[in-house]
Amino acid sequence: MLGGLDRQQTATAYDLEDLVKRTWEGGIRVPYFQRDFRWGQQDVTRLFDSIVKRYPIGSLLLWQKAAPADMLRLGNLRVRANAMSQAHFVVDGQQRLVSLANALHPQGAQRAPFSLFYDLNEESFTVKASSNRPWLIPLPVLFDLQELLRWFAANPELTSRFDQATEIAKILRQYQVPAYVVSHHDEQVLQDIFDRMNNYGKRLTKAEVFSALNAKNGTASDDSFDISLIADRIANNLQFGKIDENTVLRAVLARRGPDVEREIRLEFSPDRKGQVDFPLEDQNTAFQEGEAALRRAVQFLQEVAGVPHITMVAYKFLLIVLTRVFAHHPELDPRNLQLLRRWYWRTALAGPSLFKGSTTGTTRALNTRVRLGDVSGTVQDLLATVPENKYPLPNLSKFATNVGEGKIVLAAWWNTGPRSLLTGEPYDRAALSVALEDSSTAADAVHSVINRRDVPPALRSSAANRVLAPDEGLPKDGIDAELSRRPLTMSAEGWAEVLRTHSITSAMAELLADGRTTAFLEARGKLLEKQLEDFLRRMCEWDFENTPPLEDLLFDEDQDEDEGDDVLF
Repeated sequence: MLGGLDRQQTATAYDLEDLVKRTWEGGIRVPYFQRDFRWGQQDVTRLFDSIVKRYPIGSLLLWQKAAPADMLRLGNLRVRANAMSQAHFVVDGQQRLVSLANALHPQGAQRAPFSLFYDLNEESFTVKASSNRPWLIPLPVLFDLQELLRWFAANPELTSRFDQATEIAKILRQYQVPAYVVSHHDEQVLQDIFDRMNNYGKRLTKAEVFSALNAKNGTASDDSFDISLIADRIANNLQFGKIDENTVLRAVLARRGPDVEREIRLEFSPDRKGQVDFPLEDQNTAFQEGEAALRRAVQFLQEVAGVPHITMVAYKFLLIVLTRVFAHHPELDPRNLQLLRRWYWRTALAGPSLFKGSTTGTTRALNTRVRLGDVSGTVQDLLATVPENKYPLPNLSKFATNVGEGKIVLAAWWNTGPRSLLTGEPYDRAALSVALEDSSTAADAVHSVINRRDVPPALRSSAANRVLAPDEGLPKDGIDAELSRRPLTMSAEGWAEVLRTHSITSAMAELLADGRTTAFLEARGKLLEKQLEDFLRRMCEWDFENTPPLEDLLFDEDQDEDEGDDVLF
């Protein structure tokens, strides 16, 4: 007997409208062994672009079986599903189905990566909404004929576009999605199919394996403590950007023990090996406290260390170690916060090779320096791991947003308080977070001053030709025109202040306006180097003693006096 399915699966096709509505009603569900949703906005946009172009988007594989009443989580949506004798669970096609169900639903489309608009002018999809561009139609409106009629009634100047919009809406609703339906009582057979299909595609990450192994049951009712949700909550609540799930997992593990590469299959088993600082806690507590510690580490970076966003954290292992610090020492006094800031920036300059084994060895070694119940000892031990000598400045002649040196430079630029080239207002973390939605680097908020084709080869990679400006509408390559022209709504003094926050003096502005490219870049490069040196001197405080808080010293003195009294009497 070969095993497997007792009969071939049934082939069918769904209208997209019917498929989505069945999903909203709980008729189509995601089984617990599926990976977490991992698409970004670009993936969702390409999916809808394929649909309106009538390209195939692949078939779904659905598992037909009875399903209990449940509260389902599908991306941004929460669906209260009734018990059903024949529900369909998605074995293959989750990313596509969740994207469709959210992007076409009024609530699901409120947040990234599902917030999309159809641009009637460009005849394409976009994620950038704007009140002064009424020709952008939200997808939930486009999908609902009644809402589309109301939208055109509210925008009578676009009535001539009605036929165009209804044609796109018709394509969306009637698009045929092929599906194979399997009916089988043995869940292991479906997990086997799932495993085989995913081994031919993207492999599951360690975080996804951890979430699947620790799923409580076959439903999605209890989703409060999930690796992907921790990342989402921190991104949304702290405007820190999306921390990748493997880093979140390592942060949660670091709270419980110094070795974050330990065997995760035994994490909550009595048979686990190695140091575990909280051996009796359950899974929910571990996730909850891990998230709280990670949140405190992020707030330290933003409010004390001057690092506003995950794309400006020099190395991920620093965030993992900080999570362990704030797990065991939730409230640091001002002096230890200052010393911990020194440690962060000195270690950022030193890089991940402080110990053997590069990032893995360095993370484990630094985690072992965290002393339980001794906050000053912890900070002193961490500082002792970084050599006392100053490290060279990051190389500004070869700037890139995806390397540690570039992230250090970006954080330094952020701390100059850059202002908008369009409004003159200072950028805040919210603007940065919006500009870098779903981005793993800060590249989307960094612009070339002069088009790279017009820059001498030796200067094309220079930081002097880059500006951190999370403004919507600025070109990516070449904003010299914007920098050379003061907005009509801005005073001369206000414009000079805007340029100053981007390290451009009035003399440099004249060089730029005159087309003296090399002279401009050389002058700005020198100023950026000085500003970077000043920033790192303030953060690293190389010339100061790393003495612990005064209270610790006084405590030691009192203790010595008490010990002397014991000897005398």
